[in-house]
Amino acid sequence: MFEIDIQNKTKGTLPRVPFARIAKTILGSPYELSLVFIRSSESQKINTEHRSKNKPTNILSFPLSKTTGEIFIDLELCKTQCKEFDRTYTNFVGFLVIHGLLHLKGYEHGSTMEREEVQHRTTFGI
Repeated sequence: MFEIDIQNKTKGTLPRVPFARIAKTILGSPYELSLVFIRSSESQKINTEHRSKNKPTNILSFPLSKTTGEIFIDLELCKTQCKEFDRTYTNFVGFLVIHGLLHLKGYEHGSTMEREEVQHRTTFGI
């Protein structure tokens, strides 16, 4: 069974991205995913605690087991960084979700992960 818990800890509305469909396609079943949207202050805190980097980051992925994981996305940072990546805000958030999900599946940065990203971005129009 696939389960996703989406939490919005920001005051804003979430972009219209098919989070559950994307996650289920990439992660498969069974899987329990927690997808949390946060502000930069919380992103910086988590990044400092877990990666010893005292700065906010746009996404953090934590595989907890083969069938459970957490992703944190900093929406404040996404709003400013999307222009740097020549993407709309919604598209950039979708791109980051795909990227984080592939990390949960065990992919590391490189050409194999990039090919997977392109395939899923194409499938979901991101």
